[in-house]
Amino acid sequence: MAIYPIVLAQKTFTHQDNLKYPFEERGLQFGDGIYEVIRIYDGSYYLLKEHVDRLFRSADAVKINLAATKEEITDLLLQLLEKNKMTGDGKVYLQVSRGSAPRDHVFPQGIPANMYAYAQDLPRNLENLQKGVSVITQPDVRWENCYIKSLNLLPNVLAKQEAKEHGCYEAILHRDDLVTECSSSNIYMVKDGDIYTHPATNRILHGCVRIRVEQFANDLSISFNENGFKQEDLFTADEVFLSSSTSEVMPVTMIDNKQVQDGTPGPITRKLQEAYENDANITEGKITHTI
Repeated sequence: MAIYPIVLAQKTFTHQDNLKYPFEERGLQFGDGIYEVIRIYDGSYYLLKEHVDRLFRSADAVKINLAATKEEITDLLLQLLEKNKMTGDGKVYLQVSRGSAPRDHVFPQGIPANMYAYAQDLPRNLENLQKGVSVITQPDVRWENCYIKSLNLLPNVLAKQEAKEHGCYEAILHRDDLVTECSSSNIYMVKDGDIYTHPATNRILHGCVRIRVEQFANDLSISFNENGFKQEDLFTADEVFLSSSTSEVMPVTMIDNKQVQDGTPGPITRKLQEAYENDANITEGKITHTI
């Protein structure tokens, strides 16, 4: 996936080779920072406002002063695509750390936050979206504040790597037998025509696509229940799917080497995929929505 050469650094733009920070950078040494990954289709952002709003919620939760307004950051992100002449499908990674200062656990005073962003090509994975993916289950050993999109992702990385080593796409996490989310996506179960997912508490990331999934379900008169469900419920579900900015609405057809029903994406997942494509104004290379 090609990275575009012009990057956002603070409130200016530079070539990626010129982007440098001191080794005493709090994102590097403490994971003291936050981030967003924003999807792009045909050179336009999808859910940009929702991502910028969440960035500010995360910054407030960890007491980072962004030193820019939502409007300023939005404008800078739009300029980033323009300066790179980006017209295809991709993503933007945006990171903010508390700044560069001598290493000390206590917050430094009078130090500006470090902010940068870059754009990258990311074609849609139509094969996975069409056929579905296999996943594994893993204990959720993360901290209690998963609603903050922080840089502290080592447990997520380990879970994702475990999935890869099992030849799987994702790892579904569970805490005290209650399914929370995946290593980098939200997770849902369909039973008797209703959707179930973990409530939007501190234990999961409040995904931007997750918000849209609820909206799509309401528009389609499909019950959307934030009651949560247990790990064992996955194996009797009618359908299972996950969502994220990079995965969109992704069918899950195999869990821990056990097939979900007949091993094909179900009708509700297909309806949500179609709603997603319509909402994101995707017109070419669409999923075949045969039910």
